[in-house]
Amino acid sequence: MTQQGVRWTVDQVLALAPDASSRKAGSKLGVAGPWSETGSSGEGAVWGLCKGSGSKPYQTLIDIAGVTGNTGIAGVTATAGPADGAGPADGAGPAYKCSCPSRKFPCKHALGLLLLWAGADGTVPDGEPPEWAEEWLASRRKRAEVKRSSQAAPPASADPEAARRRAEKRAERVTAGVTELEQRLSDLLRSGTASAEQAGYGLWEETAARMVDAQAPGLAARVRELGSIPSSGPGWPVRLLEECALLHLLDQGWLHRDALPSGLAATVRARVGLPARPEGPPLRDRWLVLAQYDTADSKLTTRRVWLYGTDSGRTALLLSYGAAGRAPALALPVGLALDAELTGYPGARQLRADLGEQFGAPAPTAERPPGVRTDEAAARYGEALRHDPWLESWPVTLSEVIPAQADGAWQLADAGGGSALPVTPAAASGPGLWRLVALSGGAPLTVFGECGHQGFTPLTAWPRDAEETVPLW
Repeated sequence: MTQQGVRWTVDQVLALAPDASSRKAGSKLGVAGPWSETGSSGEGAVWGLCKGSGSKPYQTLIDIAGVTGNTGIAGVTATAGPADGAGPADGAGPAYKCSCPSRKFPCKHALGLLLLWAGADGTVPDGEPPEWAEEWLASRRKRAEVKRSSQAAPPASADPEAARRRAEKRAERVTAGVTELEQRLSDLLRSGTASAEQAGYGLWEETAARMVDAQAPGLAARVRELGSIPSSGPGWPVRLLEECALLHLLDQGWLHRDALPSGLAATVRARVGLPARPEGPPLRDRWLVLAQYDTADSKLTTRRVWLYGTDSGRTALLLSYGAAGRAPALALPVGLALDAELTGYPGARQLRADLGEQFGAPAPTAERPPGVRTDEAAARYGEALRHDPWLESWPVTLSEVIPAQADGAWQLADAGGGSALPVTPAAASGPGLWRLVALSGGAPLTVFGECGHQGFTPLTAWPRDAEETVPLW
């Protein structure tokens, strides 16, 4: 925010926390007691000194506006090393610097300072940044200017023939892996699904390793998912056959990719695991940050950030990655709008995009995505499946829905009666559902989330006649 009278809400600040422990620790520091020499500037910087366990207070600084330009993939920015303790180095959203030893971005001190600033009670007054803060801010803006200049320069010439040969060699490896996978699926069906339960997870892990050797990580991930289905509860043979059918369809899509429409062929390549780059002209818009949440496995943490273009009406997805146990660098405050450029990835109805140049700090907006009834939400997911049969869910905003229970299961029902969408089992067992129920209090509200074959996962809510955006994750 470049206007000092505009502050974020507590929910918007806490939505930036990399995990629950950081959220709790940051909340404890969101009071004036441990802070001194705090301030904020019209250029979007907030700073302060936080008393810690040592003799010297921690120097904490947030560049709320961030800087224009970004690096890495899918909106991921580089992370500075422990020498300067900075968060995202050159771009995606707010950036953080703290002299504490934490490897989390933002750390608890940055969260506490943002909470203090969000209070707008005069505890963080307007002013000019101190020398230690100004040096870091000037350095960031200088790097951004250098990056913009380098991006404007014509790219260095590459050897297209060498690139073509590398692509062909990888395609040959993927084809060999797909052919082997097809044979293993045939063997499974020939011997019966009972053999999958007897073989255990080792069979699938071995097959997944073969797909990694074939440079098809997307296939490897889907094969590993097959290993968790046998003995997973009643009806597992049906679920196993369904997933095998989707895997077979993906194999056939790869083997016949030259005969597919260009958009579907790009989707097949992405699902197999081939790298892709954003392409086409960038789209500048005021992008409302709809939701942000993380999923993790033993090797990787994946952050998904949903955006809605208030002028274009387009919904886009930013992906960011972090090593296991470490939050990704990209973090945007839910409920605010970002004036920025996005460039989409190839593929049929592809939602994934790359965050490009930003033209200001995230700021409040009264714009909201238009909502639909629950039956229309299911229809939109079905339409998306026509273009991407492997799609697990589709982003949609529900208008005028009420969380309710039916036969012991939670659902979101149209306020006027008629249809309803079941809440996914994972969402129904989490704290976000109870927050949604409390927000509703039996009254209709607007909910953004993901609609898929298991139901609807609510991510963000807007109570009726209220401007506040409430993240549920």
